[in-house]
Amino acid sequence: MRARIPSLYLVIIGGLLVACSSKPNDDKIAQEIQGKASADPIAQGSELYVNSDKGRVTLTGKVKTQAAREQLESIAKHEPGVVNVDDQTSVELTSTATSESTQLASSSGSAAPAPEIAPPPPPPPPKPLVVPAGTTLTIRTNHALGSKTSQTGGVFTGSLMTAITVDGEVVIPAGSEITGIVKEAKKAGRFKGGAVLRLALQSVTINGHPYNVQAEEVAQTSTGKGKRTAGVIAGGTGVGAAIGGLAGGGKGAAIGALTGAAAGTIGAATTGKRDIDLPAEAALSFKLTHSLTLRRA
Repeated sequence: MRARIPSLYLVIIGGLLVACSSKPNDDKIAQEIQGKASADPIAQGSELYVNSDKGRVTLTGKVKTQAAREQLESIAKHEPGVVNVDDQTSVELTSTATSESTQLASSSGSAAPAPEIAPPPPPPPPKPLVVPAGTTLTIRTNHALGSKTSQTGGVFTGSLMTAITVDGEVVIPAGSEITGIVKEAKKAGRFKGGAVLRLALQSVTINGHPYNVQAEEVAQTSTGKGKRTAGVIAGGTGVGAAIGGLAGGGKGAAIGALTGAAAGTIGAATTGKRDIDLPAEAALSFKLTHSLTLRRA
């Protein structure tokens, strides 16, 4: 019995020695990991700190790349005696990587299209020119007209003698082309019945653009043998203005309110003829019954 007791003590002591020898050597683990990291081509150059506590390894410090970080963690896990690895290292961005990132951001920013700037609104259109009603257009005919020689519905032409101005600006230049129509032409009867000549203005052409015109008609009649009479002729656009410069008056004879008579009357004269004849280049005056709106050039 006494001989068995020493044997039991030996067994216990041996077990304790084996247990003590199986505990991880933390200092050795840390040194081994540190050395392997320094020699590894991927992980070398890292700022690494290794701490081991009963085989539980903690890695701290800075590494250059994510691949180096993963390599260090792999070295630590495969080290004998290591039971756990806590990787607290961080990847340090190099100045080259920072510069490349800055350049990439800069190039991306410059490549982005600039925001479109809305164009300014167009300027308002110019105000039209308005020739007021009551303005008199005095024209010179291009050819002769007469109660016997003209046809009802026929067209006559002429040109503006005097320029028309509005607020000091010439809006219808002198010489502008004029177009009119013979509203009525009736020759005198052989024994009775007077002659009639009634003219109306149709359009004026300014800078190549025609404008319709509404103006009082110009008219004259004759009654009795060789006599012209004054009277009022009502037309579709107003009352006729005066006509003077009868047959025999010559070129340029004034026709219109040149005798001082009020608008709407017809100048009276006496000649040896019963028909009404207006020579070429005769002057006719037409008063606008409606305003005339013109476009600016």
